[in-house]
Amino acid sequence: MLEIPNISDAEWEVMKICWLKSTPCTANEIVKALEQSTDWKPNTIKTLIGRLVKKGALGYKEEGRVYLYNPLVTEEECVIVESKSFLTRVFGGALKPMLVTFLKDEKISQDEIEELKQILEERKE
Repeated sequence: MLEIPNISDAEWEVMKICWLKSTPCTANEIVKALEQSTDWKPNTIKTLIGRLVKKGALGYKEEGRVYLYNPLVTEEECVIVESKSFLTRVFGGALKPMLVTFLKDEKISQDEIEELKQILEERKE
């Protein structure tokens, strides 16, 4: 199984751009997208892209003088790894205290409650 790299918060923003696109994207496309939502300089974004390539989260293909970047890990894989890391760091790996904390502190709709019930019922089977 492919090892999912540890991705920083800033690197996560780069990955989100790559996951959103259905085709490989250039560094300039990533820079343009992130300049709209962050105050990062192009060199900072290119450094983050380079780190993600080194970590194995992004791959690239050279076409002429342009590099096309594509994710080597899925968003779902990264969410699972980050969720487990968070659960371990904050709640010692115990799921129940985390769920109780979120359910007590967050407002949830009746539809969300029903969806949670359905998920739990499916897990029993």
